[in-house]
Amino acid sequence: MNEVKIFEAIGAEGIGKMVTAFYKRVPNDDILGKMYPADDMEGSEERLRDFLLFRLGADTTYMEKRGHPRLRMRHAPFEINFRGRDRWVKLMSEAMVEAEIPEEIAAELKVFFFQVADFLRNVPETDGPFKI
Repeated sequence: MNEVKIFEAIGAEGIGKMVTAFYKRVPNDDILGKMYPADDMEGSEERLRDFLLFRLGADTTYMEKRGHPRLRMRHAPFEINFRGRDRWVKLMSEAMVEAEIPEEIAAELKVFFFQVADFLRNVPETDGPFKI
C-alpha cells in the first residue's frame, strides 16, 4: 500500500467523508452496531478519522491524543469473528463508494482494511476460511 499516493489522491477531506459515511451505517447494523457505544459514536468516528490520518497522512494528532495505536489491545473487549471482520470491510467498502473514493485507491484501501480487520479477529472459529 502506498500511503503517500492514497493521501495525495483523497486527502484529509476524503478520509473524513469516508469515515463519516462508515459511521452513518454502524448504528443500525445488526453485527457492528452493538460493538459501538451509542453514547460515544462521535468519539469513535473521531478516533478512526485520526487513526487513518495518522496512518495515511502522517498526521500526529492520533499519537498526541492516544499514543501508540495498540489496535489489538484496544479492540480486545469486543468479540471479533469472521462475520464482524467481513461486515466491517463491507460497510467501509460502501462508505468508500459514497465518499467517491477513486476505484484504484478504494481497491488499495480495501486490502488494507481487510488486513487490519483480520488482524483484530479474536474469536477462534472453525467455520471460516482457515479450518482448525
